[in-house]
Amino acid sequence: MTQRVLTGITTTGTLHLGNYVGAIRPAIAASREPGVESFFFMADYHALIKCDDPARIARSRLEIAATWLAAGLDTERVTFYRQSDIPEIPELTWLLTCVTSKGQMNRAHAYKGATDANLAVGEDIDAGITMGLYSYPILMAADILMFNAHRVPVGRDQVQHIEMARDVAQRFNHLFGQGREFFVLPEAEVAEDATLLPGLDGRKMSKSYDNAIPLFEGGAKSLKDAIAHIVTDSKLPGEPKDPDGQALVTIYDAFASTEQRLAFRAALRAGLAWGEAKQQLFELIDAQIGPMRARYAELMAHPERIEAALQIGAAKARALAAPLLAELRQAVGLRNFTAIAAAALTGTATMAGAAHVKAALPVFKQYREADGRFYFKLNAADGHLLLQSDAFADGRSAGQWVARLKKDGAAALTEAPVQRAEGVEAAAVAAALSALQAAEA
Repeated sequence: MTQRVLTGITTTGTLHLGNYVGAIRPAIAASREPGVESFFFMADYHALIKCDDPARIARSRLEIAATWLAAGLDTERVTFYRQSDIPEIPELTWLLTCVTSKGQMNRAHAYKGATDANLAVGEDIDAGITMGLYSYPILMAADILMFNAHRVPVGRDQVQHIEMARDVAQRFNHLFGQGREFFVLPEAEVAEDATLLPGLDGRKMSKSYDNAIPLFEGGAKSLKDAIAHIVTDSKLPGEPKDPDGQALVTIYDAFASTEQRLAFRAALRAGLAWGEAKQQLFELIDAQIGPMRARYAELMAHPERIEAALQIGAAKARALAAPLLAELRQAVGLRNFTAIAAAALTGTATMAGAAHVKAALPVFKQYREADGRFYFKLNAADGHLLLQSDAFADGRSAGQWVARLKKDGAAALTEAPVQRAEGVEAAAVAAALSALQAAEA
């Protein structure tokens, strides 16, 4: 059975070497495993809870997307998108909010931590607490349930939020499912052996400690300068050094093979100077990070390429999200009156009436040109052109692609021999295909 794994990436800062080793590298490796369908999203709505600086949000979104792509995230294999490009997520958030108890929100760790801090200094219990902070576990639940993720890799401090998502999913299924399980109950996946890199001072690498080693920022020079500031003991060149407990050695281990680790430790015990050890560490890391840094610089110079990758990801994501949300709206009673009228049509209904109902949907049209070749196009419900196909030698091939697009929706666009009409966004095409999928269902 295919397992869906969903990873959120908060867009409020610049990633460092510890982020790469502890999160990016293992997540990309896991996405290549057989039987895994991976979803990676930029949690930019979540970022608004923590940051009110628009320039920082905008810059962080760009840098972090470029970092993941440069590090080897395969957008052909995974679904990579921005949270804010999926309008179904905030709508699902509201549906879930309406079945979530306030008492459950009162027990959320982030909210309790903020209120405890206020009480400790004699402030009003809710001073400085926004509704974003208070209810963001529901937005997180919507992120997960929108795509029915089976597993969500999180730190131990986030396990409570996965449990809350399960509770909300069960409540919604019970209230509106009528025997249908709309939502899979997600499982938290806590990596007990996750690699936590020490920073320059030996504490956990963190921007807040000002001890981080940059990943791409500042190029090779910044990487080398940062490594030169790693704190070591005071042993002189030629004196034996104990590698155990040294931050420099721990960082080296995160990039080295078993043979390299053994040789590095032996050299330190034999008197290798710390300056030379730092040079070896720089060369080891730069050999792996350098090619990624070059790809990162190329992407940052061409943000339109990043945008294109994210729009394709959004189309793939919406191809799944829109049909599910259509079912959820139906389940809670937010039903289309046209659909009700269509259901009421009987054998005595006029063809004109039926045609009127059908006209509310986008439509594929197949045709043959004077050159004898076959084409198809997708028009929106109002008649304007969304997609135009390439030429086909026979009508059967064109019809097969129409059938596949109706069945698979936007997920098939990466291979389909079609082009968007001028001025039409990928999200509009995805929404149209999703509407057709929902109508078929």
